Amino acid sequence: MTTITFDDFMKVDIRIGTVIEVSDFPEARKPAYKLKIDFGDEIGVKKSSAQITVHYSREDLAGRKVAAVVNFPPRQIGPFMSEVLTLGFADNNGDVILVGIDKDAPNGSRLH
Repeated sequence: MTTITFDDFMKVDIRIGTVIEVSDFPEARKPAYKLKIDFGDEIGVKKSSAQITVHYSREDLAGRKVAAVVNFPPRQIGPFMSEVLTLGFADNNGDVILVGIDKDAPNGSRLH
């Protein structure tokens, strides 16, 4: 395990957003969705590719709050430019389970 400082941690900008659009991503090497996530007025709407098709349907995701890293550089994934990294944990099979938000926080709220 690599040790980091608190200042290193603070460089990672993790925010809450609401999924406003979900579409299939058939061009992805592994099954994935293309998400549009609203992070509020300061950050706006950003796109993300997320390999979360095992545990979530498109209907499950619409309107759901998610956590994402918003200050990584955009990453080209096939024909799609992913602007944020949607966060989750791997289950026993390596399939992603999204980080849960148990109370209603406003879009754009930063992780402390």
